[in-house]
Amino acid sequence: MTEVLGTDVTVPTPDGAADAYVARPADGRPRPGVLFYQDAYGLRPWLRAMADRLAAGGYAVLVPNVFYRHGPAPVVELPEFIDPPSDPTIWERLGPLVHSLTPEQAERDTGAYLEWMAGSALVADGPVAVTGYCMGARLALRAAATHPGRVAAAAGFHGGNLATEAPDSPHRGAGRITAELYFGHADQDPSLPAEQMRRLEDALTEAGVRHTSEVYEGAPHGYTQKDTSSWDRAAAERHWAALESLLRRTF
Repeated sequence: MTEVLGTDVTVPTPDGAADAYVARPADGRPRPGVLFYQDAYGLRPWLRAMADRLAAGGYAVLVPNVFYRHGPAPVVELPEFIDPPSDPTIWERLGPLVHSLTPEQAERDTGAYLEWMAGSALVADGPVAVTGYCMGARLALRAAATHPGRVAAAAGFHGGNLATEAPDSPHRGAGRITAELYFGHADQDPSLPAEQMRRLEDALTEAGVRHTSEVYEGAPHGYTQKDTSSWDRAAAERHWAALESLLRRTF
């Protein structure tokens, strides 16, 4: 196994400074960059472990706390095992954070994260990839649309609200995307109903975006997150295979 080093860093942004975690192989060589967007539960030990696994494949992985405007991670204290059905207050606390991040703020932040990566000795010159989970899938899709010159690949897993009827829905940027995209949708996900899947597929196809969209049959929303009651081992491993394949094609 490749030895991996993980470090907490601070990323300057137009609105302040985001705390973040960066993982990379321990040899110190610059590596292709991957911007890793969190799920709603935020930057925590499990996401650090996911970043470490990704970095072991030869990448420099940046995981920012996208809720930094509300304080450093953990912005909301969560149990080691997250089970919202047994504690409805979890979403009562997280919901306002998720909804507070506007598309405009997210786009400014993405620019700052990419600028940090471009200036870091840990990250190789050239384009980057982006991966996102839950709300992070929306951020990954937006990143591909707003930074087509920098983002060569983007992936989203159990993403929600990717293609709503709102004028600022992420799918509306499809015409600006030059990256290859991959989506691993959860099955029967209320945050991404069938009509949104069709709307996303139609937008990407019409724009000529190279993409793959798959529904992970039987996998619930949040299937990659081992520290939650939604984790699904088979779907999580399928996600790793798909993401690693996308990165190999990209870099």
